[in-house]
Amino acid sequence: MAKKQKRSVSSSARAESGPVNSVSTFKPSGSRSLSVEFNPDYSYVKKDLKQIGILAVSFISILVVLSFFLR
Repeated sequence: MAKKQKRSVSSSARAESGPVNSVSTFKPSGSRSLSVEFNPDYSYVKKDLKQIGILAVSFISILVVLSFFLR
C-alpha cells in the first residue's frame, strides 16, 4: 500500500479562495434563543445494563463455584 503524503496549503491560497463554508460564519441576530431542550429517554439502556450486570455476576459466580469442584 502506498504511503499517503500531506499536501501543504499556504495561508495566502486559503485567503484568496474565501471561506470554505459560509454557513459556519453565520450568527443569528435577535434575542430569540435557539437552544432546544433535548431530553431523550434512556430507560431501555438502564434496563439492558442491569440485565448485562446480572448475567455477568451470575457467570462469574458459576465460574467460582466450578473452580472449587475442578481442583
